[in-house]
Order: sequence, then structure tokens, then C-alpha cells
Amino acid sequence: MKKVGLLFPHQLYKESEIINSCDKVYIIEDELYFGQYRFHKQKLLLHRASMKYYADFVSNKTEVEYIQSIDNENLETVLVENQTNLIHYFIADDYLLERRINRFVKKYNIQSKQYENPNFINTQKEVSDLLNAQKKYFMASFYSESRKLHKILVEDDNKPVGGKWSFDADNRKKVPKGTAIPSYKLPSEDDYIEEAKKYVDTNFSNNYGEIDLFYYPITHLKAEEHLKQFIQERFVLFGDYEDAIVKEEHWLWHSVLTPMLNIGLLCPKQIINEVLEAHTTQNFPLNSLEGFIRQILGWREFIRGIYTLEGVKQRTTNHFGYSRKIPESFWTGNTGIEPIDQTIKKLLKTGYSHHIERLMVMGNFMLLCEFDPDEVHKWFMEMYVDAYDWVMVPNVYGMTQYADGGLMTTKPYCSGSNYILKMSDYKKGEWCKIWNALYWRFIHVNSEEFAKNRRMSMMVNLARKMEGPKMNEQLETAEKFLDSLQ
Repeated sequence: MKKVGLLFPHQLYKESEIINSCDKVYIIEDELYFGQYRFHKQKLLLHRASMKYYADFVSNKTEVEYIQSIDNENLETVLVENQTNLIHYFIADDYLLERRINRFVKKYNIQSKQYENPNFINTQKEVSDLLNAQKKYFMASFYSESRKLHKILVEDDNKPVGGKWSFDADNRKKVPKGTAIPSYKLPSEDDYIEEAKKYVDTNFSNNYGEIDLFYYPITHLKAEEHLKQFIQERFVLFGDYEDAIVKEEHWLWHSVLTPMLNIGLLCPKQIINEVLEAHTTQNFPLNSLEGFIRQILGWREFIRGIYTLEGVKQRTTNHFGYSRKIPESFWTGNTGIEPIDQTIKKLLKTGYSHHIERLMVMGNFMLLCEFDPDEVHKWFMEMYVDAYDWVMVPNVYGMTQYADGGLMTTKPYCSGSNYILKMSDYKKGEWCKIWNALYWRFIHVNSEEFAKNRRMSMMVNLARKMEGPKMNEQLETAEKFLDSLQ
């Protein structure tokens, strides 16, 4: 019986049980990763170049057949024509892909062997057990239990190194004017990148984004070098400026690992081990060390777990009932709101923003604009190089849009312009007036619900004190802007 493996664009693992177990593998440019949305050109280039590299990388270990998205070659047809009776595949952490594979296996009575996804630290059972042990989903509880389970940054008695589980309060400094910001090393162009640029230009010319410069490693070795560069050059100050925004800067002290991590060129255990090993000689500040571990072992694993248990429920819930379509200006950066336009223009170049630009700039403003959460999900999927369904369903429907009604958060993540001014070098302007008006309108419209929320009630009280001419002015400004979103 010939053992056949299926590998998708996000499964390019250096150490792969499927490569070691199978006589033949199909490396598949699946429609979900190339054609479901108008994906950013940087993302398509990353996928094409890394997959072509990977096909060569594993070709001396097993037979490889590469299926291109543009050939319209149906995987189902290929496997049936070749009389395949056993397939091996990784847990996909993609609802539609998992459903399709399961349907295919049942339809043709094909045997299958499923492998744990090495792109996560917890197994599916571990992540489910950690979340099911909670009465309500809290990342902080999930994170501390994960640290205990995997013995990461804990003392012998399971107490946290440094005396507390989170140093989040020490991750909120604004970048002082004149601070030297480390450079970001571009990968050197190679034949894979050159071929992929032509492929994207030829077949996806109408997609958003620019590829004159390409920003991401496409091999395991280059991804590992990128990780080491982050540890050596940016890690020490990562914690201080984790939440900071600089108008003209793309990367700051962030790791920019997710484009490679989310496709398997790096794995989370490998990243954490590298960081902890470096810590033994460099003694990193705890706000950087813990803050980084929290992103990998805390937020990333938590988001994946929520997707596994609640993803279908989240994406089919619209708590506020919003239905407004996102206008073209949010794809081109011509909204008239300076932080939004600047973030979009940076995004069109790179396909990347750090988490505060995603959550408190783009996500926050889209919530205040009352966009349909399905539209917001589509926007994030199309614009980000590291966007995948398991990432974006909880982050959009839960974290940024509160469309799930608080399934994984205790309140909506929203603010007026003051937060942006506090954390960035943006200056006050007309955009502040519009942003603030949208914020107070959001509080005003939802005041009955928010008054019952301990973390929102203070803002409701402030809004109620504004009732009368002051609130009417805010509502008029907000409505005028919302009416312009055509």
C-alpha cells in the first residue's frame, strides 16, 4: 500500500513525520491559500517561493508532486486516478480544509492517518483541556497553566520567575524622540524569490500590495538567521516598546517571526528554546523575556485553542448586528484619518503591522465604524502576510470586533484618539475629532449594555454627563463621517 502525504502552504516543517513516513507527497497550492481571497502579493510571493524551495528541500527524501493553484488540478481527482487508498496529513487548523479532507476520505473510503500539528506547543487535547478547565475563557489563566505544564519560566515550585506571571504593565513605553531604531535586514533575492515574483505578477496582478521589495525569509536556514538577528539586535528593548507606534516605522523592535512561523519554516518550541538559551548568557530584562514568551505560549496558543473550540460559533455571530461594507479607501489608505491611512500605506508595502497597529488602530477604528465583522475578517485575511483562518477568526470576531459578545474578552477593545496619541508620534489633528466622535457615539448607542459591564461602566457615566449639546455635536460629527463611508 503506497503511503501518500498531503502538505499545504502552511506545513513546510524542517522535521516532518509525513516526509519521513510517506512514499510520495503532494505539495499543494490550495485555493484556500491562493484564491479564496485577493491575498496580499507579499503573502502569495512568500507562499510560492517557500513552497518551491520546500519541494526541492524534501525531494531527496521522498517523491514529490507539486500542484499549482493556476492549473485548476483537483487534488481529489489526482488521488482517485492514482488509486490512493491511504493518505497522511497534519491537523490543518483550518476548518474548511479539515472538513474537505474528512469528506473526501469518507466519500472514497480512503484510510487516513492524522498527525499533530508541530506549529503549536500544545497538542489539540492539551489546548482543549486547558480551555475546558475554565468557566470562562481567560488568556491570563490559560497562559499561566501553559507555563506550568511546559515548565517554561517557572521555579521548581511552579511559581513564576520574577514573582509574577505577566509584566504587561512594563510593555507600554512610548519611543522617545531621537531614539535609534534597529535596521531590518532584507533577505537576499534568489531564484525562488525571482520566480515567485514573476508568478505573482502574471497570475495575481490585481491583488493588493507591492512586491518591488520582498521582506521575508523563504528557507529554514534564512528564517533561523532572522530569529538569531532578532535575539541579538532587538530583543533587549522589545519589552519596553512592545506596544509603541512610530508613524514612519514598520518593524521597531518586533521579531517579525509570524510570516515564517505560521508556515512552518520555524516552530514555536524552537523559537522559545533559542530565546531561553540566549537568556542564559545575555540575561534579558524580564519585561522582554516574559513579554515575548507571552506572545508565543500565551496569545498564540490561546487563539488557536479558541478557534478549535469556538471558531464556528464566533464566525457565525454578529453581536452588534453590524452590516456596513468596508469602502475601497480602507484598501488604499485614503480614509482621511491619518493613523489609519499611514498604517494601510505601510501595510501595502509589507503586508505586516505589529499587534497594537492591528488591534488598537485598525481593529478599534473598524469597530467604531460599525463594519460587518465578515467584511473585517476578509480585510485582515487579504491584507496581512501572516493571516490564516485560525489566527483571524478569534482575533477579528473576538478581540477586535467583539462580534462574539465577549466569549473570549471581558469588554470591547476600543478607545478614542488619546490612546493613539499616548503610544505614538502622531500629532493632534482633525482626525482626532472624528475618532473621538465615533468613540462617544459607540458608547452612547450601546450604553444600556455597557452600563452592566464593570470595565465599561465608567465610560458610560462620562457619556451620560455629556448628554445635550455636547453629545449631539459628537453624534453629528460621527454620523457625517459614517455617511461618507461609501
